[in-house]
Amino acid sequence: MWLAEIAATSAAVAATRSRRAKTELLAGCLSKADPGEVVPAVAYLSGELRQRQIGVGWASLRELPPPAQTPILTVAAVDAALERIGAQRGAGSQSERRGLLGALFAAATADEQRYLRGLLTGEVRQGALAGVMADAVARAAEVPAAEVRRAVLLSGDLRAVAAVALTGGSEALRDFRLEVGRPLAPMLAQAAATVDDAIAKVCPAAVDWKLDGVRIQAHRDGDEVAVFTRSLDDITSRVPEVAAAVRAMPVRSAVLDGEAIALAGDGAPMPFQVTSSRIGRRGDPRQLREETPLSSYYFDLLHLDGEDLMDAPAHRRWTALVGAAPPDLVIPRTVVSTVNQAAEWFAGALDAGHEGVVVKSLDAPYEAGRRGGSWLKVKPRHTLDLVVLAAEWGHGRRRGFLSNLHLGARDPETGGHVMLGKTFKGLTDEMLAWQTERLLALETRRDEWTVHVRPELVAEIAFDGVQSSTRYPGGMALRFARVLRHRDDKPAAEADTVDTVRALHTGRLPSA
Repeated sequence: MWLAEIAATSAAVAATRSRRAKTELLAGCLSKADPGEVVPAVAYLSGELRQRQIGVGWASLRELPPPAQTPILTVAAVDAALERIGAQRGAGSQSERRGLLGALFAAATADEQRYLRGLLTGEVRQGALAGVMADAVARAAEVPAAEVRRAVLLSGDLRAVAAVALTGGSEALRDFRLEVGRPLAPMLAQAAATVDDAIAKVCPAAVDWKLDGVRIQAHRDGDEVAVFTRSLDDITSRVPEVAAAVRAMPVRSAVLDGEAIALAGDGAPMPFQVTSSRIGRRGDPRQLREETPLSSYYFDLLHLDGEDLMDAPAHRRWTALVGAAPPDLVIPRTVVSTVNQAAEWFAGALDAGHEGVVVKSLDAPYEAGRRGGSWLKVKPRHTLDLVVLAAEWGHGRRRGFLSNLHLGARDPETGGHVMLGKTFKGLTDEMLAWQTERLLALETRRDEWTVHVRPELVAEIAFDGVQSSTRYPGGMALRFARVLRHRDDKPAAEADTVDTVRALHTGRLPSA
């Protein structure tokens, strides 16, 4: 398969707003890939490298050789070249990497060079998100889209699923099962404006405290325990007390979903940055526990002693959880049938210093990787997870730091972002220093006052409302926006969408 076909398909996908057309274009391209090219082809058509990082940034792409006149690069050849570039280590590796990169670009046409530059810098903008690509894989393989999506959720790897679907069809996809030790994308909650709204949609319901911690997924197989983040990173060595608590449970095998959080001596939650910083640290396990001990709480059980529970009703999973985990490791939860009962539990969560509550259907299965309507989160303030698009240099005590953040919501239709305003409110000196270093690493261009960045950093933003505005293309702006925290644990693909903002603007959140 030629790289030129990938580049042309990407351009065509970017030129249409139709989800169906995008799916058809991607499926047509994928159907031409040889079995050994499916994994890199899916990665490239998703705007990613198979290798993720190979040590090439903007600086490496400033001086490139003239383009080739005719296309000669295959997907397999490009993948092999990128693998060699990423494998360079030690003395002289920078020069060797530069030479290999030059040879690759010298063999590429002008269109291919533009596409490769986009892949290497994360700047492919074609509006083909994971859901569109999964549908395209299903169409190319002539299998039901639901089978592809479920396999992706269980494996966490669309590329591997594509390879299996295109070579083995539905029968091969059924081999993807929940595997203890292999994390899967967590189920997510939609936002509800108030407890009343949540109970109107889900009742009777369970109401969980919503902790301001780090989402974890704990896997146990015999004496082996692994702990993963919501982004599926293995953090077992950094959270020894969490692993030890799971290992002490009276079970043979289990997959648990929950939160890790740092608590003060009186049981009140520490700021999120304390928990996040502790989980990001490496070092001696005993010292980590002594300096910032972590508590863990679980609210779901997906597997127990050889039985998968994902498709079981929630009340059955939760009953199994109570039987498997000691009470001090189970999230505070109550079952309610009235708004007043839920409101009392909500007030109790706030009094304990927590974020709010999550209202959950008693009968829903565990919808891995989905933000379904059977879980509704309620907080006492409006918050959105938005993507940082640019930042302005600060003044006064903020001089020398990137301060005023340009904030955008995801636009699923275009694959881009809709700007909603700017803010520097809520930023501490520590946050200013951290975001300056992080954003400079994401820089794409700058002018006298502003540094524009790749849309990768997510920030949790509190605000008092959404107002109409002629200043921004989306016609909306946030009122009194302030930064609560950086969400370095959350990928930009999971930031809130402009549809959610529009619903807040009109006072009508999307129905479940």
